[in-house]
Amino acid sequence: MGKYEIMYILSAGLDEAARNAEMEKVHGILTANKATIRNVNAWGVREFAYPIKKQTKGFYVVLKVTADAACLKEFDRVCKLDNQVIRFLITVDKD
Repeated sequence: MGKYEIMYILSAGLDEAARNAEMEKVHGILTANKATIRNVNAWGVREFAYPIKKQTKGFYVVLKVTADAACLKEFDRVCKLDNQVIRFLITVDKD
């Protein structure tokens, strides 16, 4: 199991209840695949430098997780299919 940092951006058009439900869904993908979420940092709504999928704002969330490759592969697959996740990035955490 390695340590990773995951940043994902949700649609800014979601209300608070829908956004929290979407975050729980995304976090549930990780925990269902035996990942441990060490830290959740919600940055809030921010402007994009350029339009992404015809949107100019998004809700940023940064996670610190401990997971294996199979878990990250499943996270990648599900997030690509989810219309509310605008973009995501998985990097190795050196901490």
